[in-house]
Amino acid sequence: MARVTLVEAINMALNRALADDPDVVLIGEDIGLNGGVFRATQGLQQQYGDLRVIDSPLAEGLIAGMSIGMAAQGLKVVAEIQFMGFIYPALDQVANHMARMRHRTRGRLTCPVVMRMPHGGGIHAPEHHSESLETLFCHHAGLRVLCPSTPAAAYGLLLAAIRDPDPVIFLEPTRLYRLARQEVQDDGVAWPLDQAQVLREGEDVTLVTWGAMTHETLRAAEELAREKISAEVIDLVSLSPIDHARVLESVRHTGRLVIVHEAARHAGLGGEVAATVAEQALHDLLAPIERVTGYDTVMPYFSMERSYIPGPGRIVEAARRALQY
Repeated sequence: MARVTLVEAINMALNRALADDPDVVLIGEDIGLNGGVFRATQGLQQQYGDLRVIDSPLAEGLIAGMSIGMAAQGLKVVAEIQFMGFIYPALDQVANHMARMRHRTRGRLTCPVVMRMPHGGGIHAPEHHSESLETLFCHHAGLRVLCPSTPAAAYGLLLAAIRDPDPVIFLEPTRLYRLARQEVQDDGVAWPLDQAQVLREGEDVTLVTWGAMTHETLRAAEELAREKISAEVIDLVSLSPIDHARVLESVRHTGRLVIVHEAARHAGLGGEVAATVAEQALHDLLAPIERVTGYDTVMPYFSMERSYIPGPGRIVEAARRALQY
């Protein structure tokens, strides 16, 4: 068992998938010779060759189109989009073909593509490098959307995604790539899909989050504990489909809900969580639902990202409002 970072866990899972299944193929910009911009695929082309770890041109539409074609012919394709903000040229292929292949062919063809991409800010990069566009994919039927927040989750979920017969969008929180290490067993065991994870049990308020915001939310829960407030922290993990049952179970227990995400507030995925709770557990709520989110503007450049991304202080204030209502 090795202590690895999240990006090292991804590399470990890709290595395992390539070794276990000759039909697995990787494709993306600079993923072969250079090992990817974050080095998630480092060493894999040298080990498996350039027919299985393919350096593509700088063309996201081509990456998506080639992935769909190869997957339709029986390969299991893991495509890397270098940054989430670069996804737009590929959206035609993703929305109109990748997500619809099973439905269009009445099940005769599937599209086992995993599309990996960095998610969110925190590395102080220029434009198009810090987006949180999960809602864009969650709105398309036919796509499963995953977002791990720990090395163990990244390893297990990526293997599960690669083995899934349908397309998966795999979001990798950029600032968690090398934030911390965790013991991960390279045993080839996949995590179950579509299940939220309870990271901390609590009695007074439910905090729901995902991705890099799980770490900010756990820090907020620790601060609330010093005030004798017991917060339950749920990492959705699966953004489509959402494990609403787990969220509802927690809210019915605590009576209060705070949803935390980095993406802009307007039309953010937190609104979907809030709507479901309002529809199915309204009478269990003791206070209005709170949302702590990014702002309805373009992510600012460089060090100003810190002003955009929600921190523990904003989360604590929202929990206090729910408790004081």
